[in-house]
Amino acid sequence: MKDTAVALNPFSLMMEPELVLQTMERSQQLRGLRRHKLRPLDKPLIPYTKEAVAARAAFDAAIDAEDFEDQADSYMLN
Repeated sequence: MKDTAVALNPFSLMMEPELVLQTMERSQQLRGLRRHKLRPLDKPLIPYTKEAVAARAAFDAAIDAEDFEDQADSYMLN
């Protein structure tokens, strides 16, 4: 009875990682899962062209060149 109470209590399982591993190894449901290796972040969905990289760099440079502090000061004064 105590073992099932510990197995059902997620907080006690956090304190006993060995018990979690043993429970996972015995689980028929976990063994029955289909295993796939998915790596969606390995490759970008849209390949970057030289033009896209150059446009992004130009946009970043334009943002960096703007003086937002002066704009904020004039906004606060009006």
